[in-house]
Amino acid sequence: MSSYRRPAAWFSGLVVLALLAGCASTPRITTEADPRADFSAYRSFAFYSPLAIEKHGYATAASDAAKAAVRRQMESRGYAYDAENPDLWVNINAYIERRTDVSSVPTVDYAYYYSYRSRAYFAVPYWGDRTHVYRYTEGTMNVDLVDVEENRLVWEGVAVGRVSNVGPEQRAERIESAVSEIFARYPHRAGAAAPPM
Repeated sequence: MSSYRRPAAWFSGLVVLALLAGCASTPRITTEADPRADFSAYRSFAFYSPLAIEKHGYATAASDAAKAAVRRQMESRGYAYDAENPDLWVNINAYIERRTDVSSVPTVDYAYYYSYRSRAYFAVPYWGDRTHVYRYTEGTMNVDLVDVEENRLVWEGVAVGRVSNVGPEQRAERIESAVSEIFARYPHRAGAAAPPM
């Protein structure tokens, strides 16, 4: 990959932080937790360095908005921000991909033939498929929680949705919304035992 295309691909990943910024519908959220992790032992967090969305070493308005949104979610669950000695590292990643949906619908049409014997026109059906091609951009945002002591991923939340362009004024609020939807599936609180299943 050329040195020109690599930063361009990375920048498009940052743009996805508006992921669901112009999302036409609610994003699909999935989560996965390590069943061996003791979530009651975690009381503090900090951001992983380098953060996946800041892999080139600098922050952007979108990455700052994502960090602020994640920090609000973690602190609202009782976790203290501790840059020196955290129990959890939080990592955030985002990327976009061009997708294509192709669908075929069976169709019937008619051809008309004149019969000299019957002196009339007859409709003769013929069947085929009508194909529709739809191209769109899909964005993915990951929030990872990593046990610092074991250097092990203990929880991951993923939001996937279709992305469209939005103005900068809408970006922060949409990032906030996507992060909130991811954390709506996080059932733990700092220092508390896991909720009953």
